[in-house]
Amino acid sequence: MRFAFALAIPAALALAEVPASDTRNTRINDTNTVFAMPKFGNLAEWEARKKHLRQQIQMSSGLDPMPAKTPLTPQVFGKIVNRDYSIEKVLIQTLPGYWLGGNLYRPAGKQGKFPGIASPHGHWVYGRIEHSALGSIPARCINLARQGYVVFAYDMVGYNDTIQTGHAFGGKAEQLWGFHALGLQTWNSIRAVDFLQSLPDVDPDKIGATGASGGGTQTFLLTALDDRVKVSVPVNMISGIMQGGSVCENAPGLRDRAFNVEFGGMMAPRPMLMVSATGDWTKNTLENEYPATKGIYELYDRASLVEAVRIDAPHNYNKDSREAMYRFFAKHLKQDSNWESYKEQNIRLEKPQDMLALHGRALPAGALSYDALFQQWKMRAAAQVAAIADPEEKRRLLRHALHASRPERVESSAQGDRVILSRPSVDDRVPGIWKDGAGAPLLALHPGGAAEAWKLPEAAAALASGRPVLAIDAFQTGSAAAPRDRTRSHFVTFNVTEDQARVQDVLTALRWLEDKATGAPELVGSGNAAIWARFAAAVYGRPSAVRGAAAFQGTDKEFEDKFFVPAIQRAGGWKSAMSLTASPHFSQGFEANRVRRP
Repeated sequence: MRFAFALAIPAALALAEVPASDTRNTRINDTNTVFAMPKFGNLAEWEARKKHLRQQIQMSSGLDPMPAKTPLTPQVFGKIVNRDYSIEKVLIQTLPGYWLGGNLYRPAGKQGKFPGIASPHGHWVYGRIEHSALGSIPARCINLARQGYVVFAYDMVGYNDTIQTGHAFGGKAEQLWGFHALGLQTWNSIRAVDFLQSLPDVDPDKIGATGASGGGTQTFLLTALDDRVKVSVPVNMISGIMQGGSVCENAPGLRDRAFNVEFGGMMAPRPMLMVSATGDWTKNTLENEYPATKGIYELYDRASLVEAVRIDAPHNYNKDSREAMYRFFAKHLKQDSNWESYKEQNIRLEKPQDMLALHGRALPAGALSYDALFQQWKMRAAAQVAAIADPEEKRRLLRHALHASRPERVESSAQGDRVILSRPSVDDRVPGIWKDGAGAPLLALHPGGAAEAWKLPEAAAALASGRPVLAIDAFQTGSAAAPRDRTRSHFVTFNVTEDQARVQDVLTALRWLEDKATGAPELVGSGNAAIWARFAAAVYGRPSAVRGAAAFQGTDKEFEDKFFVPAIQRAGGWKSAMSLTASPHFSQGFEANRVRRP
């Protein structure tokens, strides 16, 4: 066996199999990390990665499973009619009692069904009515309407008319349920497409999306999740050197071993124009991000459908950037052979009060307060997950919330009874104490690490009976305790929490035991380690027994204090973990009500 081979070779060579330090402590990513451009060997490899990324985005956004769509009950009013376009105020109900504001720009004097454009605005001071040299939302929407598109310019949360939350809101309790600005904005974008498709003058099969900066982030997250968007132009945001600085661009777990170039590439093979600028973090697009994205399109034999342009300007969505967008939409959404001739015309700027839906007007009846909206989000999410009967779907949801899974292979090295485990290509490090034997193995867990777990009565009994026993120093316990810089910007967006890492370490140990011993493993956890054991067994999905339980009922406060995993409640939480480990093949040795003290 592999372990025996490790014992037979010199210790220095054996230890070469695993890293000298755990990269979860030493490789801390943040929004300014420089990421290596992705490369994929074939289409199947990319499609598997794309599926994983889509589920990661959904879970991080609080949208897995995708919420049920309720009536939009649109209110469209305050029409302004000009010679060749019109502008209307819009309120749509993207969730019961929650209203998204915007403006609808339409061609005037033309008949037929037109392509529809979803237009998120980005972090301009005046939101969707910003009109400046560097970025004008009215200019791009009016010109698109003149060119024959129906455009819905809609708010970021906390901007203009969308005021039932701030732009930055929530803490740990909200994160447990995936309730935050990024998720709400992504949901609003999906519902914006629903609204466009519902309009009688929109061709539902010709939907485009474009936005800059934070609106660029909204654009590529929308297209990553929603295949209805056929053409996209994300502006000044697909970068390998900066991933977005706003809270609305960062959600827990979103960029765990992932970044925006991969998210942007999920548009493939649909047409996409990458607009960049010399004066911001997209300055290297033509040399780095565009070739990497084009490589993804080449896997579909559709390299011609992705293009890139770099504008000599600061961070922007200026006239030059907009004109590049007009031409790309004309070429791919309108299929106009004269697409190269599209240019911007001057506009008449309307007064803010004539554009804002809530100027001199209250929110519609039944609009929810922030607290009521969050409570509704929790209730709807809990009911949705409770209705899932398929244990594999429950397991999938927990796995993505935990960012943990059964490894395909585990590297190991040993010196005497000391063993170190590691996942290839991840370079993590899980120290432990191992005693071989006969029969079903026992995996012992303790918040104090392997040395304390080795003292548990269950471990002593297993050793006395000659069974194999493994105790591990799960992440940041025992000898695995090490400095970890948690001050980096948007830490939980890019890095797993300690409790997520601990569950992964348990899964790594279980996988190693598959190759080391026969029989279904038994887990015993003391104190909070019993929580790790329960969730690991639920995700592991193979016959296993779980002993020990913390004084834990799965409330939000308990998750905040004892087992902090963002989106865990959205994924089913303690109820799902208990149901998955209470099935008959998990029942041997099960002691759900026993409380073991550390």
